[in-house]
Amino acid sequence: MFGEGVVRVCADPVVDLFVAETAGPAERTVLVVHGGPDWDGSYLRQPLVELGGECRVVLPDLRGCGRSTRGLADEQYSWDLVVADLLALLDARQVKTVDVVGFSTGGKIAQRVALAAPERVRRLVVASSNVVPVPPDAFDGWQERDRRHEAGARLANAEGVAGVELTRAWAWSSAPANVWRPDKLDEYLHRLEGVAFSGEWMRPYQAGLLSTVLPDDAVDRLAALGIPILLLHGRQDMTFPAALAEQAAKHIPSARAVVLEQAGHMAHIDQPDQWIAAVREFLA
Repeated sequence: MFGEGVVRVCADPVVDLFVAETAGPAERTVLVVHGGPDWDGSYLRQPLVELGGECRVVLPDLRGCGRSTRGLADEQYSWDLVVADLLALLDARQVKTVDVVGFSTGGKIAQRVALAAPERVRRLVVASSNVVPVPPDAFDGWQERDRRHEAGARLANAEGVAGVELTRAWAWSSAPANVWRPDKLDEYLHRLEGVAFSGEWMRPYQAGLLSTVLPDDAVDRLAALGIPILLLHGRQDMTFPAALAEQAAKHIPSARAVVLEQAGHMAHIDQPDQWIAAVREFLA
């Protein structure tokens, strides 16, 4: 079970992170970084809650997201500041070293955490994300992906939809592209009902103020660190091609790829038992 609380990670400006946390030994803390970023972390609670007891799972909402501090100036939304927040959270919890699980956009933020403070990261899970940049033609010819994305693309270009409403509407309309198994779609939509969406990060993104979240030269830099890395992916991921995870694993000696069949971008929903088993085995 997750307990909930608030942790102040910055004083000027004030930034408080809403944190969901399981019981577990502090020496086996798992820091989870959600995606979006204009989502919260609630959609990841299952199946990560299964690690509770054997690990302390710490799942914060990033600044501007969920129930964490919102309403910051545009320049206060940067990846470096998010990394600083997460390290300050570990300091507040008196955690020196941690395993990091990053999902989707959170997988790229997790890479930034490892590169900024490698001495604090024991193991790194990059889930449904990428280390290798996605080439423009990565999905050419995949008609099923085109069909599933069509409704979302129309909505994204619609006039009069902006901010948090656009974030929420896009999440719902793109659900068929994020979940591969039709029998899991209702469960995913139910989770979306509980997500506290925001539009804070969209504002600086649309203004061209946000840098690319994937670190420069990520493959070479992560390889140089030597941190054990799990690249956990769904074979039918329509956001980041599974082949890129396998490609990255070939170039990073300390990394290995686990690709789950019959699983899309939300692989933890399509194949929850296999997904959490892969995470548990790697962290052990």
